[in-house]
Parts: sequence; structure tokens; C-alpha cells
Amino acid sequence: MTEPSKATTAGDKRSLKRAFVASLSGTTLEYYDFAAYSVASATILGKLFFPSSDELASTMLAFSTYAVGYVSRPLGGFLFGRLGDILGRKQVLVATLLLTGIATCLIGVLPTHSAVGGFAPVLLVVLRFAQGVGVGGEWGGAVLLSSEFGDPKKRGFWASAAQIGPPAGTLLANGVLTLLAVVLTTAQFESWGWRLAFLLSGVLVIFGLWLRLKLEETPVFREIVKRDEKPKAPVGEVLRQEPRALITGILVRICPDVLYSMFTVFVLTYMTKQLHLPKSQGTIAVMIGSGFQLFLMPAFGALSDRISRRTMYLAGTILAAAWPFLFFPLAATKSFFAIIVGVVVALAIHALLYGPQAALITEQFSPRLRYTGSSLAYTLAGVVGGAVAPLIFTALLAEYGTWTVVAAYLAFTGVLTLVGVLLARKPYTAAEEAALIGAAARA
Repeated sequence: MTEPSKATTAGDKRSLKRAFVASLSGTTLEYYDFAAYSVASATILGKLFFPSSDELASTMLAFSTYAVGYVSRPLGGFLFGRLGDILGRKQVLVATLLLTGIATCLIGVLPTHSAVGGFAPVLLVVLRFAQGVGVGGEWGGAVLLSSEFGDPKKRGFWASAAQIGPPAGTLLANGVLTLLAVVLTTAQFESWGWRLAFLLSGVLVIFGLWLRLKLEETPVFREIVKRDEKPKAPVGEVLRQEPRALITGILVRICPDVLYSMFTVFVLTYMTKQLHLPKSQGTIAVMIGSGFQLFLMPAFGALSDRISRRTMYLAGTILAAAWPFLFFPLAATKSFFAIIVGVVVALAIHALLYGPQAALITEQFSPRLRYTGSSLAYTLAGVVGGAVAPLIFTALLAEYGTWTVVAAYLAFTGVLTLVGVLLARKPYTAAEEAALIGAAARA
């Protein structure tokens, strides 16, 4: 088996830059959509779609719909992941972008409970489900889009393009919703202002679509096609041939997912409902932390190309498990500065994990099964991690009335992720990847 050409291993620089921007813009859109819903769930959607005399119950119902977006992700990972390994990365990423963007725009025009009764939350759940399917198929392809054009020795940096999407989307969504809340009266914001945040995603869809349609297919997938070694049943092959890689990919995602949910979603509810602080303080803290992540994600991704990704992940997981035990006492002081510091540090720890995560997960799988394997790992971890985290946090707080059980839950997920890190294998070299394309097909 000959080694792939220089173009295959390093990629054309112009195409690589385009792929980086296309990966970044697409995941930014999809996480803008998710973040807009997350912030709205903690502040307004419960009242509009799940009215109840019990404000905490109303918020939990809104978070339940938030979880639907995670639960539906495995369907997207299963459907679009296998198509990405059979049809190619580019075509599938255009479809996922359109699906998520259209669903989000439609949320912006939904009638509320006061207008159509129980039909309103049903429609919201359907659109939230569609969002999750799109995101479930997006991540694996977005990571491969940038990393497969680049040098495998720099995969940590190039794959981080998709990882910048969550903080960029969170920053944009929080910024838009905060601006709307400031310039509009409370009545205007609750009546129609919140809708603008969802409708604005249409602009991002057009830009992302323009970028992705101009891209070529990745060199790695072109090589697989050239050798006529595309998998016929990629999901089955992943389950039969690479179960360790799948388990590793799932476990290493759980703690970072839960950490992110705690400090971008639950923290808003905790501050307003428990500490009785203005909701603007929470959103400002999240925005500042997300701003730092825009630079920390690629920096930590690049650092993981120089030192062991496993070592970085071990350190980050331990910090993630420990930090809530310091954050909540800080937050109890009700000092705005202390809260900002607490959230910024938490999101910096998340960046330490999330920056190298894309490369760590994708390099567990052989090249011809990467889209499917990465997508399944990403989406299945989301179900047991980020999907239920806000619900579990809220339920634990309601039951025990103390933050310690919330922090203990995050520490428990840290143990699971540590197991995944210990299971992770070293990355394949360029020559090994070339051999694996053919070897996996013959297995």
C-alpha cells in the first residue's frame, strides 16, 4: 500500500483555510441556534410555552425540551454519519446546515401557549428535535472537513475549528438576546423580541451555505473513493471492528459536556432563582468566558500537537471535577466580579478539554469510518451528558437544596471521562492512516 500524496496528507493551503472557515462558521451557526434556545429556556420559554404557577417547574419543562435537542442527536449521528462515510463530507454538511437553520428560523415564528394552547409546546419539541438531528450530523463532518485537509501532525489545531463553534455561537446568542433585552421593554421582549434571536440564524445559514458549496471534497475521502474502499455498512463496521474507539469517544465527551451545561445553562437559573441576582449578570459572565474560549480553543488544540492529548485531558478533567467546589462558594458572595472570574475559569477549563477533543476522538477511528464513528461517539455522549445535565442539576437542587450535590454529580462524570482517557490510543501517523484505509476495507 503506497503512502498518500503530499496533497492528501497536507492538503492544499487555500482549500485548508476555506475548510477551516467553513467548519467554524457552520458549527457557530448550529451552536448559536442551540445557545439561543438554552438562554431562552432559562429566561423566557418556560413562561411562554409551559406556563405554570410553579416557576421552577416551568423552567424544568423548558429544560426538558432543551434535552430533546440532545436526545435526537444520535439519530443525526447515525443517519448523517454513515452518509458522510459513503457519500462524502461536503454533501452531508450542506444538508445538516440547512436542517438546523430552517428549524431555528421556524422556532422564531411559533405561536405560544396563550395563542394555541398545548399545541405550542408540541411544535416546539418537533423543531427542537430537528435541530438536534442536524447538530448530530454536523460535528463529525465539520471536524473532518478541516482536519482532513491538514497535516496529521497538526490535527489538534485544524480540528479545533469545529470546537470554536460552541463558544462563538454562545457568545453571539447571548449577545443578541442581551441586546434585545436592553433595548426593548420587558413586555416587548416577551411578546416578540425573543423571536428575533431565532430569525437571525437565517443570515448565518446563507453565509455558511455559500462557503460550503464552494469547497472541494476532503483529500482523505477522495483517496478512499480512488481506492474504491468506501464502507457499505459503516455503523455495523464501527460496532464490530472499533468498539474500543467508540467507548473511548463517548466517555471522553461526558464530563466536558456536563461542565459546559453547568456554566452556560444551569448557572443562569442558579443565579436568578437561588441567588436572586439579575439575569444580566449571568449572561455577561458567560459572554466574557466564551470570548476567552475563542482564543483558548485553538491554542489548546495546537498545544495538544506538541504534548500528549491524553496528558492534557487528564489534567483538564481533574480541574473540571474540582472547580465547582470552589465556584459555588464564590458565587454565594454575590460579588459580580467573583461570579465573572468563576465562570471564566470554568470555561477556560472546558477549553482545555474541548480544544483537543476533536482530534482525540477522530484519531481513535480508522479514516474510512471516521465520520460515522466520531458522530456516534459525539451524539451518544450528548444524551448521557449534556442532554440531562440541566435537568439533573435543577432536580438535585430542588430535592436537596444545596449546591454540593450538583458539584458531586459533575465530579462523578469526571471519573467516567478519566476512564475514557485511559482507554484512548495514540494517534495514527500519516503512513498508518494510508494503510488503514485499505486494511479496514479488507477486514
